[in-house]
Amino acid sequence: MTAVPNPSDPPASSARPALSVLDPTIVPHGMTAAQSVAASVALARHAERLGYGRLWVTEHHNHPDLTAGTPALLIGHLASATERIRIGSGGVMLPNHPPLTVAEQFALLHAVHPGRIDLGVGRGPGTDPAAARALQRGDASAFAAQVGELQCFLGTRAWPDSHPYRDVRVAPDGVPAPPLWILGSSGYGASLAAAAGLPFAFAHHFGGGNAAEAFRLYRENFRPSAERDRPYTLITVTVVAADTDAEARRQAASQELVQLMISRSLPDALLPADQAVRRLAGMATPFGASAVVGGPRRVGEELRALLAETGADELMVNTCVHDQAARLRSYELVAAALHG
Repeated sequence: MTAVPNPSDPPASSARPALSVLDPTIVPHGMTAAQSVAASVALARHAERLGYGRLWVTEHHNHPDLTAGTPALLIGHLASATERIRIGSGGVMLPNHPPLTVAEQFALLHAVHPGRIDLGVGRGPGTDPAAARALQRGDASAFAAQVGELQCFLGTRAWPDSHPYRDVRVAPDGVPAPPLWILGSSGYGASLAAAAGLPFAFAHHFGGGNAAEAFRLYRENFRPSAERDRPYTLITVTVVAADTDAEARRQAASQELVQLMISRSLPDALLPADQAVRRLAGMATPFGASAVVGGPRRVGEELRALLAETGADELMVNTCVHDQAARLRSYELVAAALHG
């Protein structure tokens, strides 16, 4: 594979920040996995029409209400159903996979959909300890070495002369490497991305905190590479927008309940909004610490404040509500609030 100097960064300015979509492909209560995937296709097409620059899917295992255990397969399906929007992984949990396998999967995706594929990698398990063992998960402490190996397979870094894999060819050969991203929620990922000369995506939607410091660390230590000549930052944020603040809070209850149950190690379904409101019954949850919920004015103000605080080059929006129409409307309102 051959290197591309820089990813195709969406145009951005303080007036029109770059926008993208995070789709964890949750299966809402009462919906089948096939219906959930169809909803993801509809979201990708909707985001493309609205001018979002990219859409990423996640990798999770052993959760009854998530469909994306194999992001490369879903990426291919979504890319085939769209025309312009970049589709990628947010991300492939690299210790779950041999780097050669990941390189070959994404080489094929990039061959079929040239210039439209992103490869984001993380070191988390994306699952519980039992499923991690079933995946024959590698040692997360070797993540930096795995990233280096993946870069070599992608052709953006030279193999050491004595490396046993230096003559292994990636199939298909001769395909430009898709942009490689480091995903993280701490200074570790920021430091690794800076040292490797890669773009860095911060998972603010996990619960917020320290994004500005992680980005500062990344920018100050960034070393240009064959993949990038300058730093580039993306921040993911949970957003639920609706026509009124009250309706946004009602719709957000579905995801708020899911996150509360995950924090208690009791994963639960994405319920209809009214059912979720009743289940929560006014309980205090960690949801509000990082989520942006409200009508167009509130959402626009809070997202612009987050971008100003962190200096992020790109905002990736994560909206998980039970009602598909409300979900699509939320992305429409965010685009209108930030792009006018």
